[in-house]
Amino acid sequence: MSIFSRFLPKRKPPEIKNNIPKEKENIRKTFGIYCGKHHEKNGSKLCPRCTALLATIFTKIDRCPYGITKPICDRCDRPCFGAKATQEFLTIMQGTQRGMLLRHPIMTIKHKLAGMGVDYAKHQQQKKLDDKVKAREKAAKERVKERKKK
Repeated sequence: MSIFSRFLPKRKPPEIKNNIPKEKENIRKTFGIYCGKHHEKNGSKLCPRCTALLATIFTKIDRCPYGITKPICDRCDRPCFGAKATQEFLTIMQGTQRGMLLRHPIMTIKHKLAGMGVDYAKHQQQKKLDDKVKAREKAAKERVKERKKK
């Protein structure tokens, strides 16, 4: 602690942003584009099948074990929806990539950048685990060599 520390501004803790409302809006827009393209849509309403899947997804997002720090759903390690709903959700998300880029380009680019951040974080996490495993193996080999010398 220095003499000037009491005069310097205090560091603020990093803010944790709640990305859930933004992600819900992205998913709602994606479902709108997909349903309009693949199903008969009445005005701005979704078909009953898409509405049911969307309601399921929103319910599960609200109950996500990660809370407000949750990653993007299509990049998550443990999807909340179940096998069938997850497959349908991923099909819809992948099927509307081009349409989303044309209709909502900024939102799509932000979503892709966030997804790349998740991929990078997963890569770094895996790299740390691999380094730990290699270090343990190396230490075990060195112990074996020391025992043989004795």
